Amino acid sequence: MAVVALAAAGIAVGATLVGRGGGDQTSATEPKQRGAPGLELSVLLRNDAEARGLRQAERAYDSGNRAAARAQFAALLDKDPKSLEAAVGAAVAGWPDTTLPRLRQLVAEHPGSALVHLHLGLALYAAGDDREAAAQWRQALQVEPDTPSALRAEDLLHPDMAPGRPYFYPSFAPTLDLGKQSAAAQLEALRRQAAKGGLKANILYGVALQRVRQSVSASNAFGRALELDPESLDAKVADAVGRFEKAAPAEAFSRLGPLADAHPRSALIGFHLGLLLLWIRDVDGARKQLQRAAETDRGGFYGKEARALLSRLEAIGT
Repeated sequence: MAVVALAAAGIAVGATLVGRGGGDQTSATEPKQRGAPGLELSVLLRNDAEARGLRQAERAYDSGNRAAARAQFAALLDKDPKSLEAAVGAAVAGWPDTTLPRLRQLVAEHPGSALVHLHLGLALYAAGDDREAAAQWRQALQVEPDTPSALRAEDLLHPDMAPGRPYFYPSFAPTLDLGKQSAAAQLEALRRQAAKGGLKANILYGVALQRVRQSVSASNAFGRALELDPESLDAKVADAVGRFEKAAPAEAFSRLGPLADAHPRSALIGFHLGLLLLWIRDVDGARKQLQRAAETDRGGFYGKEARALLSRLEAIGT
């Protein structure tokens, strides 16, 4: 139920990469039906010709037109035989005849690729081998944790939790005018700004990294912000949220819980603690924290979003 509630969490607020909204935090956690493996290439920042071709082929596959997808991935491989994304797409689109042998070959050739381990796991799941599928997803998390493929693997290993990881929503807006820049250009501008130092710049860079599913880099940016100002509540909360991992959620809660006790009227803390509790589907605990945020920040961002989440929880009867 908590997954549905997250749709109310400010997703439409702001169009830029580091706006208080953005990101897909409501996608399905379970793999696709057993009939065919999922395909999730996660080409997020690129907009070159190959990236556009990969997205087009992936859409063809998702629509059920595997023949068209095979042809499009083959054409991409003709142009660039070293494209790992195209190779994975071609292997998956070859379902059921050649998918497993080809993906096993790709794993042997690219043992450090979370993308390949994720898709071999998806193919094994589709073939009914849940145990080996999980082993591949764990490998994806281990070899390349700072990638969208690793986060997707984490979702699949923890279907009892909401998909993705919770975002940090800062109490301040970006100072950079990111305007109509591409996501890649925004990220680079924020990286340069963070490299100059500064609490807010590092937090905003971490927020942007979360949006493109680079969770390890995001956590590092939040950690740098906390080092710059150990007393900043924004930095403390961002650092806690950035430490959230589904296999070890205590890393985040052991920091947010004491902060909430020390600052019972902080909507910043209450909102994020409520959000993390929704992630692990502790709806009663989340409701308590969100109500606190709504009451203490009636006219502010956190109060508004807390009320939206509470309203959604009420609507779905949790």
